[in-house]
Amino acid sequence: MSTATVPPAAESGGLAPDPVVTPTRSAGTKKLPIILGVMTAFLAAIMLGSAHSGETTFQLSAETDFVTLPDITVPSMVTGWVMALVCAALAAEAVRRMLAHVRQPAWLPIAFAVAWMVGFLSWAAADDRIRLVSLLGGAVALAIPLVFGALGGVLGERAGVVNIAIEGQLLFGAFAAAITASLTGSPWPGLLAAMVAGALIALVLGLFAITYFVDQVIVGVVLNVLVIGLTNFLFRQVLTPNADTLNSPDRLRAVPIPVLGDIPLIGPILFRQTPLVYVLYAVVVLVTYALYRTRWGLRVRAVGEHPKAADTVGIKVNRTRYNTILLAGAIAGLGGAYFSLVSVAGFNREMTGGAGFIALAAVIFGKWDPIRATLAALLFGFASNLQGVLSAIGSNVPSQFMLMLPYLVTIFAVAGLVGRSRPPAADGIPYRKQ
Repeated sequence: MSTATVPPAAESGGLAPDPVVTPTRSAGTKKLPIILGVMTAFLAAIMLGSAHSGETTFQLSAETDFVTLPDITVPSMVTGWVMALVCAALAAEAVRRMLAHVRQPAWLPIAFAVAWMVGFLSWAAADDRIRLVSLLGGAVALAIPLVFGALGGVLGERAGVVNIAIEGQLLFGAFAAAITASLTGSPWPGLLAAMVAGALIALVLGLFAITYFVDQVIVGVVLNVLVIGLTNFLFRQVLTPNADTLNSPDRLRAVPIPVLGDIPLIGPILFRQTPLVYVLYAVVVLVTYALYRTRWGLRVRAVGEHPKAADTVGIKVNRTRYNTILLAGAIAGLGGAYFSLVSVAGFNREMTGGAGFIALAAVIFGKWDPIRATLAALLFGFASNLQGVLSAIGSNVPSQFMLMLPYLVTIFAVAGLVGRSRPPAADGIPYRKQ
């Protein structure tokens, strides 16, 4: 994808919502066929290497659901090979479009991903059943911190600040949430404390990156290391000796939404979750609306694309960046509360496990757009949950591969499927007022 120049409107002091990026034949047309071909060959290779007979059952609902959907039982190997042929056909279509210099449509990788996953699950769960509600519902739950972190990353980078410190914001948010919820006896103050903790890390990031012009990547890395060391020290010296009073919070329990939770398949996945998931739905909508439909969002995007033009028309560039990264840090910190208030009841050392870096990958994969970044985070959450589901049913898939799966998906998504991404033009560049 060719890098766009700033529109004339911005050069003259006016503000355009987003610079126009003109797609070229390199915009994902070459990488996508290669990735699809490799994935098709991999699916065929694993079925050839470990062929076995049997049937796979896809369970669409639980017996306790208000509306029970029938199970779908398919022959494992036959379904796997049929889906492999479908994947091969889609890969061939991607090659045809590449040779014809035609843009790759969005439905092509989506259809490929669905066909590939159906084929893979049919093979991996032979003579067993896959509970789709558990698989997809668990994916939504595991994606909570990734989505919150990705939204924080999108906001920060749209304002021109590279936020490598998402990992630190998640970890410090988890730490603050556990202590506050333990002291107050309620998880809700813990959520507020997590937001404050994430905003505090963002404030330190802004102080060095915006005010003192320190390299933003270096500051983010240092903050991550600082938070890991600080929380490890406090966990050992403070939380462990006083676990009953400082590290025993109440967990957020699942709260089904009436009527919506009874919708077949969709209801149990989306509307039988913890309140933090419902907060997440609202945050995604609000961030998307605010970024694209409000004057504040226009100013944020302006200082991220062309801060000099924004300054010319009276926008306080550095103040806008500060306000935006504080909001971004609060959102990321809220995601950290998932680890200590939902996943487990309490804080443990380095419990985020690199989720902040996967969230940063979701920002890139989502091309700095809130909705796309959310979908990317859900993809990574699905890969993480698939690891647990296949391990639970005793699948033939090697455990080492399952442990690598979320990170393999991250690498393929960022390096291959997304094509060439163009960050905001002033991303990572400090603004010095002349």
